[in-house]
Amino acid sequence: MLAHGGNLRDAVKNFNRPLEQWLDLSTGINPHFYPAPVLADNAWHRLPEHSDELIIAAQTYYAAPTMLAVAGTQAAIQTLPLLRKNLHGIARVVVSAPSYAEHAHQWRRAGHQVTEVTYAALDSMLDQADVLVLCNPNNPTGETIAPDQLLKWGERLAQRGGWLVVDEAFGDTLPMLSVAAQTQRAGLIVLRSVGKFFGLAGIRLGFVAAQTELLQQLAAMLGPWAVSGPAQQIAIAALNDRAWQMATRTQLQAQGERLRSLLKQHGINSSGTDLFQWANHRDLDGQTEVLWHFMAEHGVWLRWFPEAADRLHGGPHGLRFGLPGSEAGWQLLSSTLNEWTQQHV
Repeated sequence: MLAHGGNLRDAVKNFNRPLEQWLDLSTGINPHFYPAPVLADNAWHRLPEHSDELIIAAQTYYAAPTMLAVAGTQAAIQTLPLLRKNLHGIARVVVSAPSYAEHAHQWRRAGHQVTEVTYAALDSMLDQADVLVLCNPNNPTGETIAPDQLLKWGERLAQRGGWLVVDEAFGDTLPMLSVAAQTQRAGLIVLRSVGKFFGLAGIRLGFVAAQTELLQQLAAMLGPWAVSGPAQQIAIAALNDRAWQMATRTQLQAQGERLRSLLKQHGINSSGTDLFQWANHRDLDGQTEVLWHFMAEHGVWLRWFPEAADRLHGGPHGLRFGLPGSEAGWQLLSSTLNEWTQQHV
């Protein structure tokens, strides 16, 4: 399996520091998670039936005409390549990079011909693709593509039976970028995650927006009881809680700016979203691994992307910084960066 953030037990093992003494900034998950409601008494007893209430809540929140609930978007990321193969055979797949590595990995694993290119090269590669896959905003760089451009790409792909797969896992604070409302169009598939903005990664829930027939085919491949009953109950509350959503967007915008400013104070020019910041190898003066190791030695766990350079034959790789969840966490990050600056700049 590929490496991912949130792997604190690896940090404990490799740096000999107890679990409770780590500040985990290795993910882009909101540290101020949605407060899960009290579950129904039989939540752990009954098989999870399809919930119209959940789907309506999701379609309203994401402004999508039709959606399918899945056990985290990872379930869809693994299954869509198999569905495409069943329907149309081997495809030429273009995936943006560096990006969430599971996309390229799963399309390759299913036997498709995968080419990874930078955001800037996507348009030039479109006519060579049957499927185009990208994150918008991108994880980990924070790059974005305008919805109008995405829809033009989707139309060109659809004319030859192609797919445009847009992973909007980090799109909750940038709703103007979403193309979920347009997923009645042929070949347009949008993935949305409850784990990031709502901070509920542990319930393993995401949604796929696409045409009804494609969602039915995907559901058949995923099988029954794909989403647990407790996850459904928690998500219904979160997706309907407008007050919490508005307050959280304001909070994350402030904290995202705080993180950007803190890194800039230490000479680190970054890009990203309100949930994380990305510093590439050039911005770190070629000291990516050294800084990652230094931070880990001080109990701050970051996400290092060494594989990004390998996939792009020497292209940019770097570090992703998530948001601290407490003032003590912010102070630890600040003091550790201060020490780094004094020793290395």
